[in-house]
Amino acid sequence: MPSWRHPLRRTALAILGAAAATALLASGCTANVNGGAYDDLSKKETITFWHGWSQPNEVNAINANIRAFERLHPNITVKSVGNVTDDTINQALRAGGDSAPDVVSSFSTDKVGLYCASGLWTDLDPFLAKSGIDKAKTFTAPTLKYTAYRGKQCSLPLLGDALGLYYNVDMFKKAGIARPPRTFSEFKADAEKLTVRKGDGYRQLGFMPDYHGYATTPTNYLGQWSPTYLDARGRSVLAKGSAVTDMLTYQRGLVQALGGYDRLEKYRTTFGDEYSTQNAFHVQKVAMQMDGEWRTVNLEQDRNVRFHWATAPMPVPDDQADQYGKGYATGTTIGIAHSSRKQNAAWQFVKFLTTNTKALVSFANAIHNVPTTYASLKSPDLDKSPTFRTFVRIAANPRSSTLPPTLNGSQFALTLSDFAYRVESGKVPVARIREGLKEVDHQIDLDNLQAEM
Repeated sequence: MPSWRHPLRRTALAILGAAAATALLASGCTANVNGGAYDDLSKKETITFWHGWSQPNEVNAINANIRAFERLHPNITVKSVGNVTDDTINQALRAGGDSAPDVVSSFSTDKVGLYCASGLWTDLDPFLAKSGIDKAKTFTAPTLKYTAYRGKQCSLPLLGDALGLYYNVDMFKKAGIARPPRTFSEFKADAEKLTVRKGDGYRQLGFMPDYHGYATTPTNYLGQWSPTYLDARGRSVLAKGSAVTDMLTYQRGLVQALGGYDRLEKYRTTFGDEYSTQNAFHVQKVAMQMDGEWRTVNLEQDRNVRFHWATAPMPVPDDQADQYGKGYATGTTIGIAHSSRKQNAAWQFVKFLTTNTKALVSFANAIHNVPTTYASLKSPDLDKSPTFRTFVRIAANPRSSTLPPTLNGSQFALTLSDFAYRVESGKVPVARIREGLKEVDHQIDLDNLQAEM
């Protein structure tokens, strides 16, 4: 049976609980036990590793890497604990003590700012320097952005996700469309051409643009516009520049062009679960879909998918046509607990998981995610299928973007999303988008200020 779970999905689900976690972490409830690199690597040591993987293929893959690490470091034994939630990790890191983990992995990149600022994760820059690792030359640019906070590299990327475009080749041919769209004007034209109405609904929809439609969240869309979320002082600047205004305006226009918000929402309610074989793309209810690299194996393993499909980068704004190939990137993070007194051994393990090319590639192939180092992305052993390689190129693209970590976790993204829903449904006129974004900026700044108090 295919595994329909992956880091990006878990990250999206975890957003709902981020506010509560923020309050706990920002309130000064940090570990009261100071750890350090006190362990002697020439002696036997056992470290504890907590992670969230639970599916058989995921657990087998991480355990295989643990065994490979232990063969290279016979003095270090890794005690692995899987299927651990972020809430459980938060509690253990705050409490510290002998029962706390030494190394932790999180599916939620929005936790990085909290862990860094509270000191729950130790600064890895000294370890990187001691090991002679140039992080800028080792890890892809987007992954370094979501694993650091205000210059502090308190975590490293493990595996990543990249978003691209899936399209039904048979539908494209029938509609006379020769290639996937590269700009958003082409995308809109193709989406309209691929849409077949049926009564007050659809027999076939070119693309589901709604923000509640699978991966089409406001921040995922925004990856194609390369916005600036925060300035150097950490102030929200969504209303400045044109990126966010342009995206919200475009998406609203696409919604109207494809039949209007109410009609699209009614059709969306007929979609199956995103991570099942009843996914709208699988059953040909939509001709195009924004999705991540994991969908390739889902489609390959779905015996009911008999149509031809392919992948490509998502389109870019027309005035950024030369940047076609970029996308939105996120992923899994890993760090060392500040309370750990075995940080030398912990670092050897983190270094192995995040920089050993063979380990990264085998793990990526096993759970169908994208590696996060330049070397692993170039490895000849990485999945060679053309549909998957699309996401490898997106991940390696220096213009691909991600969300910046903040002390307030994902709250700023939630505030922006709430506003985007109102624009999408017509409750906020297009003419008032920029004015509304100024209010969004103000609210985000207030929330961030409160989180820092």
